[in-house]
Amino acid sequence: MAIKSAEDYISAHPKWETELRELREMILTTEVEETIKWGAPVYTVNDKNVVAIAAFKNHAALWFYQGALLKKHTALLENAQEGKTKALRQVRLEKGKEIPLKELRNYVLEAIQNQKEGKEIKPQRGKKVEIPPFLATAFENDDDLKKAFFALTPGKQREYCEHISEAKRETTKFSRLEKISPMVKEGQGLHDKYKNC
Repeated sequence: MAIKSAEDYISAHPKWETELRELREMILTTEVEETIKWGAPVYTVNDKNVVAIAAFKNHAALWFYQGALLKKHTALLENAQEGKTKALRQVRLEKGKEIPLKELRNYVLEAIQNQKEGKEIKPQRGKKVEIPPFLATAFENDDDLKKAFFALTPGKQREYCEHISEAKRETTKFSRLEKISPMVKEGQGLHDKYKNC
């Protein structure tokens, strides 16, 4: 089902309907605009992403695109990928636990104010792509893969390198390489399918 509205998204996640609805209603009491990006409800100010709501297998979440800048209200915030995400933070909500809506609204208001003031953590540019040895060996055996890889943007190259490097076992690295090779040759990024929702 194509997600065209917040209602579509909530309907597609019945397990988290109550939590998503409560978050959405609270967010809409502020001055944000509601839109759909990457297949989920995102709330913007001046066309800049401020917060989003999402449902996962084991939790629902409220995402703050510049959450690392929140100073007054940080107790509930978590970095979803420690060491990878610089600005993005989330509040995870578990089933059956009361949502601290008043406290979360303060987070949202602070995030809106930060956005209006132009505060943001910009992504690091120009970081050198480090090719893991396993991938370098694959390039020696497949010239088409090598050419296609170096035709990708540095960001896409980095995603693939990290994907291979994060695997602990050789068998996992090999299966990941088999899976990504056709994607690389087609010029796709590792996460493109999620970005085009």
